[in-house]
Amino acid sequence: MSFSIGPSSFGLGPRSLLEDFGSAEIKGGDVYNPRVVRRMLAYLAPHKWRMFVAFLLTLVQSGLTLLTPYLIKVAIDQYITPGDLVGLGRISVLIALAFALLFVVSSIQNYSLAWVGQRVLATLRGDLFRHLQRLPLAYHDQRIVGVTVSRVINDVAEINELLSQGVITLLGDIVVLVGIIIIMLGMSPKLALLTFIVLPLMVLATWLFSRQARKAFRQTRSSVAAVVGDLAEDINGIRAIQAFTREKTSQDRFEQVNRYNRNAYIKAMNLSFIFLPTIEILGMLATVIVLWFGGKFVLGGEVTLGIMVAFLTYVSRFFQPIQELSRIYTTFQSAMAGGEQVVNLLDTPVEIGDSPEARPFEIKHGEIRFTNVSFKYRPELPEVLENINLVIPAGKTAALVGPTGAGKTTIANLIARFYEVSEGAITIDGVDLRQITTASLHKQVRVISQDPFLFSRTLAENIKYGNPDASDEEMVQAARQANAHEFISRLPDGYQTRVLEGGVNLSQGQRQLISIARALLTDPRILILDEATANIDSVTEALLQDAIARLLHGRTALVIAHRLSTVRNADQVHVIDGGRIVEQGTHDELLQRKGLYAQLYERQFMEK
Repeated sequence: MSFSIGPSSFGLGPRSLLEDFGSAEIKGGDVYNPRVVRRMLAYLAPHKWRMFVAFLLTLVQSGLTLLTPYLIKVAIDQYITPGDLVGLGRISVLIALAFALLFVVSSIQNYSLAWVGQRVLATLRGDLFRHLQRLPLAYHDQRIVGVTVSRVINDVAEINELLSQGVITLLGDIVVLVGIIIIMLGMSPKLALLTFIVLPLMVLATWLFSRQARKAFRQTRSSVAAVVGDLAEDINGIRAIQAFTREKTSQDRFEQVNRYNRNAYIKAMNLSFIFLPTIEILGMLATVIVLWFGGKFVLGGEVTLGIMVAFLTYVSRFFQPIQELSRIYTTFQSAMAGGEQVVNLLDTPVEIGDSPEARPFEIKHGEIRFTNVSFKYRPELPEVLENINLVIPAGKTAALVGPTGAGKTTIANLIARFYEVSEGAITIDGVDLRQITTASLHKQVRVISQDPFLFSRTLAENIKYGNPDASDEEMVQAARQANAHEFISRLPDGYQTRVLEGGVNLSQGQRQLISIARALLTDPRILILDEATANIDSVTEALLQDAIARLLHGRTALVIAHRLSTVRNADQVHVIDGGRIVEQGTHDELLQRKGLYAQLYERQFMEK
């Protein structure tokens, strides 16, 4: 029997989520990472004018916030104390207008920030998705899907909150703080300095909080990625979990990462729950100081009653932006933790990219040639293929046969350029694959695997996936050639039948027939069949063999063989063992040599 080989064979499969995405990600890191900040601020650049308007509105909002307590002070000292009702009426109207304007300005500002935020969110997620599609299979083989999803959804949301809300709010809070300090010092320097006694305590509390918050919020970003990753993995593997009655083990594993996530968030929130009340207590202490000393100063004639009332208002508003700044700092820490992961993902090199010399290439004949090709999945791992030399003539079918883990699927993946060769070269019609644009190559090379992937869309959309511009008549013709039209026509909704996730409402053979129809509709020059007839019943096998025969006609094909009939019909057979070609020839020639192929034939291909 022949099986594919992949990165998981060398220990690249998922390890413990807590090991990979828990403590491993929180090591190191700065409170402020200029590389991350620069990259993230670049997403605000296209919206600089709207952000500038939001900033101006923030200045107006801050000015109105500073103005209203001062107007109250004027109302008390100049109109209430002297008993001027007319003046009091005018100042009351002015205060009401200031509050109304504050409401309007705040509403417009919030709308502007929300508008920018949603566009930044969409742009960043779009960039991540585009980059993920360009990254080689080797990258995705080494990552858990749910963790990648967490990067695109959760981490980006944290960054967006900081960029769209935090930056402007930070500027507004700073303006308010500076303005309050100036006004308080202007009204009563002595009372202002007494009020600021609590500031050193506040700085100390903020410093202690920041030291712990950095690590705590990196843990939260790692833990939520672990939860999403484990959840996605278990949902994808629910059939295996139920088949092996491993529900309890799966639940225990999820509880472990879920508990880690819970504890990480509780730790982070505990810091906030301690820090924020500390700021409130210091604010109340400042209020008591103003009441005590301000009351004495009023009785002693040093300040007016209006100044004392204004001070009380300014003190309460002085600590509001400080509390807001602490919230922004919390958001900043979380966003920095998420931003580091997002930037690292965006900066992950596209190892199989188009070189400047690469050009679109039309395959005319389809000769495939391996010249001294060696390959390893990662530099530190052993070679999977070693010094492979083979030629598949144009229009011919070559079969790969060998024991499990020999490297057959790796050869197929290299032809499709899902991976890059470590040494040597692969050419098509004499042109190195590295000199061909990836898009033009993939349009002309089709891979049909043992378990073809169908999208959760209609059958028509799945068949047209590689050629969406094809007409319905062309689609039906391809389905007929693939022997899929008959079973599709029997379905209640025919070609409009929606495929359930994972194609569970179709049999293995039906999914294969759909994949063959999809390949036929694109009219590829080169075909790769990776155990395409494995694990199906004899009736469906006959339909598949007939469809494959049509599919192979006039095309260069590489077949990773499982069924005897496929090997017999191949123009040449290459026997792979330990990453090397150990035998090659026709089916009959290899049987006569009594070598490895003959042994495999006797063990695996002999008809019962």
